[in-house]
Amino acid sequence: MRAFVYRGPGSKAVEDRPKPEIQAPGDAIVRMVKTTICGTDLHILKGDVATCAPGRILGHEGVGVIDSVGPGVTNFRPGDRVLISCISSCGTCENCRRGMYSHCTTGGWILGNRIDGTQAEYVRTPHADTSLYPIPDGADEEALVMLSDILPTGFECGVLNGKLAPGSTVAIVGAGPIGLAALLTAQFYSPAQIIMIDLDDNRLAVAKQFGATHVVNSRGGGVAEDVRVLTGGRGVDTAIEAVGVPATFLLCQDIVGAGGTIANVGVHGQKVDLHLERLWSENITITTRLVDTVTTPMLLKTVQSGKIDPARLVTHRFPFDRILDAYATFGRAADTKALKVIIAM
Repeated sequence: MRAFVYRGPGSKAVEDRPKPEIQAPGDAIVRMVKTTICGTDLHILKGDVATCAPGRILGHEGVGVIDSVGPGVTNFRPGDRVLISCISSCGTCENCRRGMYSHCTTGGWILGNRIDGTQAEYVRTPHADTSLYPIPDGADEEALVMLSDILPTGFECGVLNGKLAPGSTVAIVGAGPIGLAALLTAQFYSPAQIIMIDLDDNRLAVAKQFGATHVVNSRGGGVAEDVRVLTGGRGVDTAIEAVGVPATFLLCQDIVGAGGTIANVGVHGQKVDLHLERLWSENITITTRLVDTVTTPMLLKTVQSGKIDPARLVTHRFPFDRILDAYATFGRAADTKALKVIIAM
């Protein structure tokens, strides 16, 4: 089969690899139909994710068709159309019983990280019964690809951890796919203000279309002052960091109000400064999280009902034989206006 392979920091290639085989009773082999590229994949290519070794097939998102299953799989059979979760969960270990699937003792975020992932013609998915979801008849497969990772990530790590409430004020720093996913799901809680902050005017325009009440371009500086003006001088109740660089984490510290929450979503590849000399007395909560995908069933129903349409995040489409072009497009998002790219097998 053909597969997209991480060769080490700054190096990648499309290679021929053996088709994966069942290794454990709970495994399923899925023939990929559609996948996508995540910002985390770009972090891996930069060398920011030490757990991902050179030679790994990347990708942790997508939809496909069951090719074969191990003898321990009871919920799926060959031919079933499935959504692949970015998190593999056994469902029985202590962390899974706490709803912390991302820290499953035999799973977690392993696809495209510790084991080969979804940017290939076939993928082996461990713990299939609790890590795959059946695709309803008539479902938009492109929309469901967004449910593999970015929609639950924006919702769980940003919205839920950020403790959004009706009438609250929230600033989302970063209008990329994760930030926009947080924006879409933040509206479940009817905040009074959703302020989107980014360097890119195109993404800010998209954020307005998606429901942001205010947008702020951070290119010229003075963002903290702009946010204070918009919030009557007090700062936001929730600041969601959706980029993963020191400057945006610092900005969240500058714009959060007393009693507020900073919800970190971004993948950080270098140290950041925490200004406790300013925040120690402000009753600030700082949260971190790797998505658990515990909300995927709820989000799947919400998408099926038409309440939100994550397919709006898809801007580009490529066949798998052009996956290198897809990476080039996604990696130059400011120039190409890319949000999410769909790669079809």
